[in-house]
Amino acid sequence: MLNQSPDLDRVFHALADPARRAMVERLSQGPAPVSELARPLPMSLPAAMQHLGVLEAAGLVRSSKAGRVRTCAIEPGALSQVEQWINARRVEWDRRLDRLGEYLQTMEDEGDGDGSSR
Repeated sequence: MLNQSPDLDRVFHALADPARRAMVERLSQGPAPVSELARPLPMSLPAAMQHLGVLEAAGLVRSSKAGRVRTCAIEPGALSQVEQWINARRVEWDRRLDRLGEYLQTMEDEGDGDGSSR
């Protein structure tokens, strides 16, 4: 069954780009002006602003303007939906791997006991 969540899709789309992930990583340390977020990236300031727009649209980042300076901050709890989705997959795969381990143990126990295959 597919997870039909446009919000989750937007977050994954936003995080798919390395420049946007770098911005989120920097913002995890605290708020920063747009110019500081753009400085280490190999792109123009307008391009960095477009990336920030994608992050804002996904709900990962919020920005505020004081005078001529636009400051961005990570949105607390914005990654919780992604974390929940990943954890649900992890639980499912742990369950599957446990069943596989049990099956392999059963196959080994039913074998001839010396671990060799026929």
